[in-house]
Amino acid sequence: MSSAFRITLATVATCAALLPATGFAATGERLDGYLTDTQGGVVRAIGAGVCVRTSQWTPALAIAECDPDLIPKPAPKPAPAPAAKPAPKPEAKPKPEAKPEMLNVERKIELQGMPFDKAEMTPDNVKELDEFMTDLKPVTLGALIVTGHTDRIGSLRYNQRLSERRAVVVKDYIVSKGVDPKLIFWEGKGPKQPIPVTKFCSNKMKRKQLIECLAPNRRVTVEAVGVMPAPAKKPAAKPEASKPEGEPAPKPKP
Repeated sequence: MSSAFRITLATVATCAALLPATGFAATGERLDGYLTDTQGGVVRAIGAGVCVRTSQWTPALAIAECDPDLIPKPAPKPAPAPAAKPAPKPEAKPKPEAKPEMLNVERKIELQGMPFDKAEMTPDNVKELDEFMTDLKPVTLGALIVTGHTDRIGSLRYNQRLSERRAVVVKDYIVSKGVDPKLIFWEGKGPKQPIPVTKFCSNKMKRKQLIECLAPNRRVTVEAVGVMPAPAKKPAAKPEASKPEGEPAPKPKP
């Protein structure tokens, strides 16, 4: 410590001892570790400008006015929490499209007049079958049942095989048009299901005449089952506004 500072402290101590007893009793040594004057202010050393510490001073009693470096700095204030973002509004789910009403479909065609003792279609048979398949395009097929038939001429065993071959010919033609073969079921019935009108074909007829009479029985039946959308319903027509009774008819222009 410098001599000048020691002289200053001694002078301050002397002045304090010479103070009136009442003033010192009123103030005395502050318990916070610094010497104070009669007004309660902290006494500072003359010339140095530093606060005069008492013998009770410890760093824990330091005040910001005299020893700012010893005062613990206040903890920084926590940053304000970010404002909560409003929850996003749930997106409106699109309404499911109404499913169209479906109609059950059952259609049937008989390809009659196939050549005698042959498993093949006539040109008319092909045309009829093509038109039938075209009409089925809007239909979602569930199954196609193809059944071959024969007339009664010949043995039952032979006619059974012939009816099966006829069914296969028609089935293969339908598959060639793009129909899934898994949807097609085929079988042969031989002469067991004749067309009712052929009951009048007598065996007493000449053979050529009998063959021609029984021609409707030489056929293949195709049955289709499935579903298709129902046609859209037309809006009801608005009723015309009726004219009030008693309204005079407009006069003809001259």
